[in-house]
Amino acid sequence: MRLKMRKFAWVALLAAALVGYATLLWKGPWWFDGAHLRDRNLQPADGVVITGFRTMIVALGVGVTAIVGLVYTHRNHQHALDQFQHARDKDREAADLTREGQVTGRYVEAIKLLAAQDTRADGRKLTKLMERIGGIYALERIMRDSEKDHETVVQVLAAFVRQRSPAPDPELPDSGEEPPGVSDDVQAALTVLGRRPKRKESQSLDLSFTALWRADLSGADFSGVNFFGAEMQHVNLTGACLRGARLGAAELTEARLKDADLRGAELVGRPYRVGAKLTADQLLAAIFDETTELPDTLSHDSEIKRSLEG
Repeated sequence: MRLKMRKFAWVALLAAALVGYATLLWKGPWWFDGAHLRDRNLQPADGVVITGFRTMIVALGVGVTAIVGLVYTHRNHQHALDQFQHARDKDREAADLTREGQVTGRYVEAIKLLAAQDTRADGRKLTKLMERIGGIYALERIMRDSEKDHETVVQVLAAFVRQRSPAPDPELPDSGEEPPGVSDDVQAALTVLGRRPKRKESQSLDLSFTALWRADLSGADFSGVNFFGAEMQHVNLTGACLRGARLGAAELTEARLKDADLRGAELVGRPYRVGAKLTADQLLAAIFDETTELPDTLSHDSEIKRSLEG
C-alpha cells in the first residue's frame, strides 16, 4: 500500500511539473516582463523577447532533464553494482563453505590414516606405516592450504611424535644396546614440522621427553621448541634453527650441531638445573652467544669463554 502511495505521489508530482513547465512556456514572458509586452497585436520586438525567454526555458528544461537522467542512470548503475557485489559476496561465502567442507573432509581422512595401527593376522604383523606417512603428508597439505588449520595440524603432528616415540622411562635399567633410529613415520612428522610455514602460533611446539635417536633434523626450523628431556643421540641438527629452544636435560650425545643456531637456547634444565648432555666441541661447532643459557660444565670451558669474548 505504501509503495502504491509513493508511486502515485511521484506521478502526481511529475504531472504537476509538466503542467507548470508548459504554463511557464506559455505565460512566462508576460509573468516576467508583462509591463513591456503587448497582449494583442504583437510587434517584432515583442516576438524577440518572447522567443528568447521561451528558448531559455527550453534550454533550462533540457538541462534539468539531462541532470535527472544522469542521476537516475547513476542510481541504476550503483544499484547494479550493489547487486553485483552482493552476488559476489554470496558466491564467495558459498565457495568458502564448500572449501571448508572439503578441508574438513580431507582432515578427517588424514587423521584416519594417521591413526592407522599395526595389526596381526595369522601370527603375522600387518604394518600400516605407509598409511600413516600418507596421513602426515596429507596434513601438511592442509596446513599449507588453510592458515586457520595451521596450528591444529602442528599440534596433532607433535602429539603423534610424542605418542609414537616417547623417551624410555629413566627408572628402567639401561639395556646397554645402541638405540635404534626413529621410525619412518616419526621422521616424516618431524620433517613436516621442521619446514612448516612461518606463521604466528599461540602455543610452542612440545617435543619434550621424546626419543628422536638418529633423526635427521638438518636445516629444520625448531626455534622455540620444547625438547626438554628428549633423547637426541646422534641426531643430525646441522644448520638447524634452535633459537630459544628448550634443550635442558636433553641427551645430545654425538649429535651433529655444525652451524646450528643456538642463540637464546636453554641448555640448562629448570628447576633442577640439569644441563643438556653435549660436549664443548659440539657446542663450538654451532652458533651461540651470551644469550645461550649454558650449564656450568660448559660455561666455564676455556674455549667457549674465548669464543664468547671473540
